[in-house]
Amino acid sequence: MTKRDYYEILNVSKNASADELKSSYRKLAMKYHPDKNPGDQESEAKFKELAEAYEVLSDANKRGMYDRFGHQGVSGAGGSRDINDIFSNFGDIFGGFGGGSIFDDFFGGNTGRRRQESNRRGTDLRINLKLTLDEIAEGVEKEIKVKKLKKCGKCDGSGAKGHNAFESCRNCSGTGEIRHVSRSMFGQFINVTECTHCSGEGRVIKDKCDECHGEGVVKGESKIKVSVPAGVSEGQYIPLRGQGNSGRRGGSSGDLFLYIEEEKHKIFHREENDIYMELDVSIADAILGTETIVPTLNDEEVKLTIDPGTQSGTLLRMKGKGIRHLEDHRRGDQIVKVNVFIPSKISHKEKELLEELSGSENFVPKSQVHGKKAEKAHKGFFKSVFG
Repeated sequence: MTKRDYYEILNVSKNASADELKSSYRKLAMKYHPDKNPGDQESEAKFKELAEAYEVLSDANKRGMYDRFGHQGVSGAGGSRDINDIFSNFGDIFGGFGGGSIFDDFFGGNTGRRRQESNRRGTDLRINLKLTLDEIAEGVEKEIKVKKLKKCGKCDGSGAKGHNAFESCRNCSGTGEIRHVSRSMFGQFINVTECTHCSGEGRVIKDKCDECHGEGVVKGESKIKVSVPAGVSEGQYIPLRGQGNSGRRGGSSGDLFLYIEEEKHKIFHREENDIYMELDVSIADAILGTETIVPTLNDEEVKLTIDPGTQSGTLLRMKGKGIRHLEDHRRGDQIVKVNVFIPSKISHKEKELLEELSGSENFVPKSQVHGKKAEKAHKGFFKSVFG
């Protein structure tokens, strides 16, 4: 199924400012909020779609990638985001008074519970993914090892020895929140803050797990397979949702960001989707012309024709032998720069042959020929005038 344009989803123009994006997202998210539309799968899907669009367009780097490469430029952004993650990441733009959210007023305080869960969300991870030019040209599937915090297997991430190892937080009476009521001439205001004693969880562990010491996470390593599309560039990244550090005591996992790093190629260098190489040819081959074999990125050997009289520095274009475009199946070209090889040492016989050829008009640069003719004409003119 083709994804809709993010600007269309948020009902804004491509030149929309950050404030316009935020305002439109807030308005539409209120309309399709799951608590306002209980059991409505279509509204929930639109709510997630809005969050994905806003996540990309509200980030300057992601927005730039999207504007340039479309959906493939931000592949995986927000697509598998859980509803609770949406509230935790974007709830702040609906800000109410003193840490509460406007959602609390409209929908009975469920967002406060969601925010408690978000406090345990795992942190994001960043890894540099090194790719060869050959891998970038065709796309590749890589398996990577990631050292990260994983859910404790002994307590299943709860941090406690068993279900009965918890007790309600006495400081907040199990709500995870502390409410402060203040009165003024304008009326009553309620300020809601997180309970510092239980970190907003509403309960505390009285008997901690021996393996993770109550954290619910342990150090570990995971193997992750990722498909890298052809045509990616250094500095771009692939977001993998939920593949970061596991959250404490059952919290959701963070994300993993794979930043592309291009390895230097021994023959080719890249400029966008074209690849460049240099080819040395002898003076004789440059003068007479020849056919030679040149390498390509896919290890195919291709015949290249050097026309007679090819000058040093000439660029020869091999169509479709470059890198596949990120958004379609078109390819860049392979550009071959011809360098005429000048030997540093020659034999006595070779020197005699070159000296003989140097007197030929075809071996004298045109600029020198024109210069000699001009000099001769100049001398003849003065001789005729001044005798």
